[in-house]
This record gives sequence, C-alpha cells and structure tokens, in this order.
Amino acid sequence: MFVYDGYQVEKVNAQDDTMPTSPLGHDAIVILGGPMSVYDDLPYLQKEQELIRNAMKNDTPVLGICLGSQLIAQAAGGRVYKGKKKEIGWYYVYLTPASSNDIFRGFTDKAIRIFQWHGDTYDLPANAKILAYSDLYPQAFRIGSAVGIQFHFEVNEPLIQTWIKEYGAELIAEKIKPESILPTPKELEDLAVRCRHIYNNFSRVLQK
Repeated sequence: MFVYDGYQVEKVNAQDDTMPTSPLGHDAIVILGGPMSVYDDLPYLQKEQELIRNAMKNDTPVLGICLGSQLIAQAAGGRVYKGKKKEIGWYYVYLTPASSNDIFRGFTDKAIRIFQWHGDTYDLPANAKILAYSDLYPQAFRIGSAVGIQFHFEVNEPLIQTWIKEYGAELIAEKIKPESILPTPKELEDLAVRCRHIYNNFSRVLQK
C-alpha cells in the first residue's frame, strides 16, 4: 500500500498475490497489461474477470489497459481473440463523438498518435459504447462503470526499451525493427499530456 496524489493505492500482482473478489473497500480498480491472453484459461485471469463483474454490478469505476481492456470485454460478455495483424509501435487512433464527455474529455485532436503493443482484439457486447478505434480494431470503450483502453498511454521511453529487450523475439517474428518503434521527443511529450488528461478524467469520477 502506498499513497499517490492523495489516494491510497493497493498494488496487486495477479499471478502471485491474493486477488480480491469484491470491490468493496475500494473506490476504483485499475487493471494493467501483460503478455498473456484472456483465452489462455489461467486461474488468475478468471479471478480478475470475477472482480470486474462484481465491480460493474457495484458501479465501481474500472479502468483496463491493453490486457485489462480485454479482460473487461470478456467479463462483460464480449469475445477476445487473436487479431489478423499485431499493432506494435505508433499508430493513429480516432476518437468518437461519444468520447468527448468521457475518458478522453479535453482532447482537442480527434486523431491521436499513440503507442500500441498487442496482438489480441475483441468483439464487444451490444451495450458497449465505442470511444476510440484504429484502422484495424476498436481501441477504447465504456460498458457501465468500466472503461477499456487497448493502447498504451502510460509508457515512457525506458519502459518501451524494456519491452523491446523482453519481447525482442516478437519484433523479429513481425519483422519490426526496434529503432522504428522508439519514440521521438514530440511523441513522448504528447503522450505525457494525454496520459495526464486520462488520469484527471478518471480521477474526476472518483471525486463525485
């Protein structure tokens, strides 16, 4: 447990730590990414989906990033599967009109260049509201109290460098040169601004 920006934050490693099944006692839940797939049928992924469903029933805010968004999609009745093409590197994502009063409130550009690293995508349930999409896949959505974001707004250059080292075999398989996905100073600057917008918009929900 640590304190950040006035919030008490409990960090849980889903693979190793005891997973809460109830959102009670928590103001919000944030689920991050990972190299595994939702359909890998791993026990801890099932527990994460149980927590998501319980949080949504309780109207507790949930934010899922990359794998986290895929877990939300499946927990809510969607289908996660391997996409026809991996999105690794910097891609344009297009914001929908529905996003302007949601997690992307305050974004002035409707086409944003953002960092991606995923091979899976999803078909969303009928009650999902699409907030962003790329040329290939849905990229962000809301279902009730849960928001899923497929792309990575939270990365910085050291983290991207780490992923290049850890998942270099994936880049080789996709014929992607590591230097081609390294960020420019402008990309990093824009990403930091957008990350702050998303954080502020999610925090605003907690303060109501």
